[in-house]
Amino acid sequence: MHPHVHAQRTPDKPAIIMAGGTVVTYRELDERSNQVARLFRDHGLQPGDRVAFLLENHPRLFELCWGAQRSGLIYVCISTRLNVDDAAHIVADSGARMLVTSHAQAAVAQGLAARAPGLGARLMMDGAVPGFTAYETSLAQYPGWRIEDECAGTDMLYSSGTTGRPKGVFTPPANPQIDVPGTLALMCQSLYQFGPDMRYLSPAPLYHAAPLRYNMAVQQLGGTSVVMEHFDAEAFLRLVAAHRITHTQVVPTMFSRMLKLPGAVRQRHDVSSLRFAVHAAAPCPVAVKEQMIEWWGPIIWEYYAGTEGNGSTAVGSADWLSHKGTVGRASVGELRICDDSGAVLPPGEPGIIYFAEGRSFVYHNDPEKTVQSRHPVHAGWTTLGDVGYVDEDGYLYLTDRKANMIISGGVNIYPQEAENLLMTHPKVMDVAVIGVPNEDFGEEVKAVVQPLDMAHASPALADELLAFCRTHLSAIKCPRSVDFADELPRLPTGKLLKRLLRERYWAGRENKLV
Repeated sequence: MHPHVHAQRTPDKPAIIMAGGTVVTYRELDERSNQVARLFRDHGLQPGDRVAFLLENHPRLFELCWGAQRSGLIYVCISTRLNVDDAAHIVADSGARMLVTSHAQAAVAQGLAARAPGLGARLMMDGAVPGFTAYETSLAQYPGWRIEDECAGTDMLYSSGTTGRPKGVFTPPANPQIDVPGTLALMCQSLYQFGPDMRYLSPAPLYHAAPLRYNMAVQQLGGTSVVMEHFDAEAFLRLVAAHRITHTQVVPTMFSRMLKLPGAVRQRHDVSSLRFAVHAAAPCPVAVKEQMIEWWGPIIWEYYAGTEGNGSTAVGSADWLSHKGTVGRASVGELRICDDSGAVLPPGEPGIIYFAEGRSFVYHNDPEKTVQSRHPVHAGWTTLGDVGYVDEDGYLYLTDRKANMIISGGVNIYPQEAENLLMTHPKVMDVAVIGVPNEDFGEEVKAVVQPLDMAHASPALADELLAFCRTHLSAIKCPRSVDFADELPRLPTGKLLKRLLRERYWAGRENKLV
């Protein structure tokens, strides 16, 4: 399936509804994506060439993606949270020959364009600045019918940079035909009942893998995407009620924000239309998920996967309630848990998580990192660098990222358990647990806490949180100190940039920052 099919069958049906009110029908999406494909060809872009998009959650992003998809191009969506250096790195590293951006991103766009001499055309929506051509004017030159040499393109998205500079992840299209559903669309159709009657609420930035790919799966299958320009907890609930949303995908921090709304606000909005609420991207504390299931019912699904698309797990509410803390069983690929030498570990023993028989991928221009993602013996087994274990029933439990491990006095400590516990404290809005220097033990465990109310940040609250941990955790896992922060460096997907926190404590020392 493909949007062009739905443009013929249901031309006036909304393909995209922005929270701000803009509507794009399937006819408009199809015609504009055809115009985009013609624009690309007219600028000399051929199958396999790269094009970069630097856009906020914009109603015209999807016409660009589908235009690239139907003309065989590799499209790179750049985070609008990046500075000029990192954005320019992505443009140069990807080899993008064209940049499409918006006036809202003009400052970064101009800076990166000056550092990317390989860029050809530079187009800007919503008003152009010097050095850029008006996108709307350029597009208007082209008719809205299909190019003759259609072939499938794909994305090349860059990792979020949680452990270093963003890396491009590339997987060639599985099929040259543009209207053959991909693995994700088929999985969503089977697991989550994606189809023409769905209304999918998308609250996260579209330059990330899951929001972009899931919305495109919705459009492949004829549903309607309702896209938030940015997440707000009460606005999310209001949109669910107003649009009778059937499906959504969130991250655990969004659950936490909604749960911490006043009870009267939560009860004001009818969420009974929801059939599937999917979450991923970051670990979800058990207590948070229990509260969400109690509120929304057994409609909550969780999966574990990455931008790399090498495999995934999934679990619905019923199975999760009987295996609390799991991220599910394999839904794409097969799970293998291995030690550092590559030996397969038995159930219950934590090790590096590999997917066997999943999709292959490479890190663009980084053969060393690509090799590191492969099993030392089985070349077809790949890892994202996470640590976990499977139980006797084949359910996967995440321990943490290996890079987040704290080594204190020779003891390996994974901080996720302490983070999950502290997130349940009523005075905590967000938390990160990291290793900081200790002269005797090498590292010690520290909690950096964003309180619900910064006015309450005090030695007394720090003592209260430390005592809370000691009541529920083994001493070795408990933070030895608490610092407070107005906000933690967390991406909109929920991923925490712990390396930025570590830098504050490890500056000038030999450390394990990666």
